[in-house]
Amino acid sequence: METVRRCHRVRLLTRRHHHTDTARPRTGSDFMTDRLTAGVLGTGIMGAAMARNLLRAGLAVRVWNRTRAKAEPLAADGAYVADTPDEAVRGADVVLTVLHDGPAVLRTMRQAAPGLRRGAAWVQSTTSGIEEVGEQAGLAREHGLVFFDAPVLGTRAPAEAGQLVVLAAGPGGDRQAVEPVLRAVGSRTVWTGEDGADAAATRLKLVANSWVLAATNATGEVLALSKALGVDPQSFFDVIAGGPLDMGYLHAKAALVLEDRLSPASFAVNTAVKDARLIVDAGRRHGVRLDVAAAGAERLARASAQGHGEEDMAAAYFASFEEEGQAGQDG
Repeated sequence: METVRRCHRVRLLTRRHHHTDTARPRTGSDFMTDRLTAGVLGTGIMGAAMARNLLRAGLAVRVWNRTRAKAEPLAADGAYVADTPDEAVRGADVVLTVLHDGPAVLRTMRQAAPGLRRGAAWVQSTTSGIEEVGEQAGLAREHGLVFFDAPVLGTRAPAEAGQLVVLAAGPGGDRQAVEPVLRAVGSRTVWTGEDGADAAATRLKLVANSWVLAATNATGEVLALSKALGVDPQSFFDVIAGGPLDMGYLHAKAALVLEDRLSPASFAVNTAVKDARLIVDAGRRHGVRLDVAAAGAERLARASAQGHGEEDMAAAYFASFEEEGQAGQDG
């Protein structure tokens, strides 16, 4: 297929920029190229970082974001900033979606439909519900796209470094078409199945996120309890140091709270609320009670309601306190 042939070519091409006349604004036609072209829909924390890594890998990149201001900085890196989703995917060999949730993915891809090229690959990296993945695969079939369920593990720093872990499911015969994209954004790809519609990658992502969110909420509660009981958190860290209860993630998230470094977020509270609810819903639909996950979802939602929605999810710490003043950490 044409996409696969383009993937072969991209390895032979240098990371040159398409020549344009600097005396005039660059337009969409300036970005038409024989390099592999990726259309990135969504340039938030993760999408912007992934788009930059695609550019560094030598791909031609067209980007769109609902709030254009979040996409515009990518122009300085060489991306074409589109006004609409269909403009962003026009001529793209690979479409990469990194949006807030499943409904946003479906809505945006329907808006992109006029610009989609039949035979293009769709790498869907938004964390969605299991049933939503089936709807996305159906939309892909409707428009002749090769669908890859491909959520990622990682937050801001690994995204910026191109060190995400990509969890992917999609047809083996078409994987070569998306390999340049997956290599650019991740340190490794874990293939979970041949059919993206089965949502095998999303299922694994929800399991992994259930652990991440549980650990995040536990970190907040141990800090809150330490404060309430007059215990220096460092004493707790010293007690568990070097043993099986010690973990780098605990120290990393605790430091964000103790050192008041919750902004900019590596992974925002509002996004964590969405993912937590997806986890609880997945458990319910498959006959299991996830009491800790349910309580964690409520805890994150409470922190968001307190005004911490755009801060790092470690700000779930504040949900332990009825009044903001109670939460202050001693210097």
